[in-house]
Amino acid sequence: MTTIGFIGLGIMGGPMAANLVRAGHTVVGFDLDEARKEALVTAGGSTAGSIAEATDAEVVITMLPDSPQVEQVVLGPDGVLEHAKPGLLLIDMSTIRPDTSRTVAAEAASREVRALEAPVSGGEKGAIDAVLSIMVGGAEEDFQAALPVLGALGKTIVRVGGPGAGQTVKAANQLVVGGTYALVAEAIVLLEASGVDPAGGLDVLAGGLAASRILELKRKSMVERQFAPGFRIDLHHKDMGIATAAAREAEVSLPITALTAQLIAAARAQGYGALDHSALLKVIENLSGRTSA
Repeated sequence: MTTIGFIGLGIMGGPMAANLVRAGHTVVGFDLDEARKEALVTAGGSTAGSIAEATDAEVVITMLPDSPQVEQVVLGPDGVLEHAKPGLLLIDMSTIRPDTSRTVAAEAASREVRALEAPVSGGEKGAIDAVLSIMVGGAEEDFQAALPVLGALGKTIVRVGGPGAGQTVKAANQLVVGGTYALVAEAIVLLEASGVDPAGGLDVLAGGLAASRILELKRKSMVERQFAPGFRIDLHHKDMGIATAAAREAEVSLPITALTAQLIAAARAQGYGALDHSALLKVIENLSGRTSA
């Protein structure tokens, strides 16, 4: 099996690293949070004391919050590329700007490092169950080399193009997810305000043309106002910024994306940033003067 350095052991990265251990890989994890590192040890992995130590591997995976963190960890002084040996396979599974991924790919190539971007969709549950959807950008030969590793993390794994393409697909994913959450939230508010049981109403929607993965997984928790973070509003706010910037770069108009981005920004401004993105329901309630407890 493969020796993998895994940098970033948060809500998504922690269970992903654990799944790689279960698949038989040797996983060396690095994170600034000691409790996260201890969780990987409990799962059968080991930990590194530095980025340099984690980079002493055949494959390095990064799972970080945003472009600045990727730039610091991968491109910065004492970062991954500074310590990487020629031939290293670097897989960045963070959700970041497409231009950052292209910069990483170019710099990696100049150091004879094979670089892929592989952002994921599926949230914490998808990470735990190893059924993530993984959208990969990079060279075909590097994608084929990464498949045995990615196969331990996801169910749908598709190379969508060259550097930057994976992040563009992830931006499209996030605008669809955000818009769907907003519409499910509006449906709940409408049903409740009309005196209709929202649980039963959403059960019907989930069995018809309105069915979605969000309705399947989240309708019960949304009706019950359970917003423990599987994917935080703060991170979705960042992702919508990536989506709107990508639209500007491509010179296309995405009006529903812009509106959804504003609703998510409102959720953050109203203090819901640490909650799950299904907490968009609270924003729609506030707009309708129907604030719940």
